[in-house]
Amino acid sequence: MNRLEVLRSLVAQNPGDAFARYGLAMELMQSGHAADAVEEFRQLLAAHPNYVAGYFHGGQALEKLGRVEEARALYEAGIAAATRTGDAHARSELQAALDLLPI
Repeated sequence: MNRLEVLRSLVAQNPGDAFARYGLAMELMQSGHAADAVEEFRQLLAAHPNYVAGYFHGGQALEKLGRVEEARALYEAGIAAATRTGDAHARSELQAALDLLPI
């Protein structure tokens, strides 16, 4: 089994495992499957809205797909989540990503 298959298997066995789903989404991104990664990030964030890293990397995946307005919305939601959880570093990274988007 390759890494992607292992991660898919882990998510299938335990769909509520945030770390496994995040790992699958990241591996999908690295494998050039940005659209599939976006779906995994969306499922991750629906179940774990405070998983702040999912907003950043989900936004990056959306940017790769040219879906800038969706990326903007995800970054903004991530800023709210980072503020809620007190994660100033993640908030700063999300704000920087948002600021780099074209107007």
